[in-house]
Amino acid sequence: MAFIDEIKAKAKSNKKTVILPESMDRRTFEAAAEILAEDIADLIIIGTDEEVKANSEGLDISKATIINPHTYEKTQEYINGFYELRKAKGMTPEEAEKTLLGDYMYYACMMVKMGDGDGIVSGACHSTANTLRPSLQIIKTAPGTKLVSAFFVMVVPDCEYGEDGVFVFGDCGLVQNPNPEELAAIAGSSAASFKQLVGKEPVVALLSHSSMGSAKHDDVTKVVEATKIAKEEYPQFAIDGELQADAAMVPSIGASKAPNSNVAGKANVLIFPDLDAGNIGYKLVQRLGKAEAYGPMCQGIAKPVNDLSRGCSAKDIVGVIAITAVQAQNS
Repeated sequence: MAFIDEIKAKAKSNKKTVILPESMDRRTFEAAAEILAEDIADLIIIGTDEEVKANSEGLDISKATIINPHTYEKTQEYINGFYELRKAKGMTPEEAEKTLLGDYMYYACMMVKMGDGDGIVSGACHSTANTLRPSLQIIKTAPGTKLVSAFFVMVVPDCEYGEDGVFVFGDCGLVQNPNPEELAAIAGSSAASFKQLVGKEPVVALLSHSSMGSAKHDDVTKVVEATKIAKEEYPQFAIDGELQADAAMVPSIGASKAPNSNVAGKANVLIFPDLDAGNIGYKLVQRLGKAEAYGPMCQGIAKPVNDLSRGCSAKDIVGVIAITAVQAQNS
């Protein structure tokens, strides 16, 4: 069974409610129609009657719950709750109302905070910052979280590497230039995400332009230090570095470049040294390798809130909703 079909089956086994705040985008409704037809998750779509009608024409979204913030009976409760959360930062009740009614992502986060939804998918027409800022202000980080980061699930067709072509790539969407401690935290979180979603043991490679000391540079030193920290912090996972991408994935090259590594040639979780490398890497694999790219999925928030690439398709959104529903089963 294909990865996304397994995810959909898991989501169906214990259905959760996912909130979609981007009623201004047609792709939201195309994805919603498919999710509802396949009975993968319950959906709440936030928007006015006009927004919903204009963007859902010809699609069956009758099983979705449509919530108009301007008329919904619990809106004042959400406004009051938001004010209480932010008043120490100087927010007034009037500002709380203006923010929630003017930005559906804030409204969605308050719904999750108050227990009226299990997760959120946004970002098709909003920046990562506009998706994550409300999440961190309202839902906040999960207990014990050292760093909120992002990952992609990459499904590469006809690929012998990784877990039959399935990989987690991190961080490709959020943390710009992680220091060694942050890079180690990304490795640990990404390993846990792989295990939760793929159901197999993660094999984690911290990537570099160097393999096991083949090059000397401050950028390499960062990855070496991160690897040491990650091994100490997450002994339950197979983690190694620094490794070039081919040494991480290809058994013969891994055996040649890093013969003593328990990760080289077997990696299914690839940790990039910075956001430039990660973002470029996932888009190359997606576009040239014709891979399915689900994300950026967030890790470290108390409830699942997942971003989308603004270039995403409705099919991509379906996958992210299904993954969000599975994450919600364990949050």
